[in-house]
Amino acid sequence: MFRFLTKRQPQLTEEMDREDCNQVLLNNTYRQFSVINRLLSQWKKVYKKELRPLMQEEKAYSLLDIGFGGGDVTVKLSEWAEQDGINLKITAIDIDRRALDYVQAEYPAKQIYWKYASSTDLVSEHKKFDFVISNHVLHHLHDNQVPLLLNEAKQLASRKVIFNDIERSSIGYVLFNLFSRLIFNNSFITKDGLTSIKRSFTFKELLAVSPSSWKVKSMFPFRLLLIHDKS
Repeated sequence: MFRFLTKRQPQLTEEMDREDCNQVLLNNTYRQFSVINRLLSQWKKVYKKELRPLMQEEKAYSLLDIGFGGGDVTVKLSEWAEQDGINLKITAIDIDRRALDYVQAEYPAKQIYWKYASSTDLVSEHKKFDFVISNHVLHHLHDNQVPLLLNEAKQLASRKVIFNDIERSSIGYVLFNLFSRLIFNNSFITKDGLTSIKRSFTFKELLAVSPSSWKVKSMFPFRLLLIHDKS
């Protein structure tokens, strides 16, 4: 029944990535990302386990978020650091100008530097950050594009890189298809979410396309972390 999930399909296009997609649905999708990420992406757990132990209250740190989308993960990381008394300066980049327009309107008071740029742009500018993170970017890439992005992220980070993404799974596909329709409406969440699962890596696939210095970790529910630790 789900034989199509035995092989990832990176050639598929999500509705929100189309230049002519409905702007209202797009903004609703950005807004509903906060629910998706709170339920599935587990960034609070990642922050507590992978980032917070590397930061001390009396020091200042910098973090880059590659592909901020709706901006909710970026904002949460900023809030958690502030609650912990951490001086964390965050830069967030995206190659979709519509995402920049959205976050600037949605989070005008947040002390985050939102920027329309790519990781390639920042590498050419010789930028450096203590930490580089990314959420739901890897599944947009073809296998041969992954090493390039990982290399750029590694160049930009002085301490740690964390990519957080979906792990392709037949069970995950079925569950998301059932429950997403009950929670989300008037957006691209369900349709694009199912497409994202089809485009995503399995543990073994991600391990195969990543350099040996990177580690792949599984995380509940149906998540993969790709980490490079330079500390």
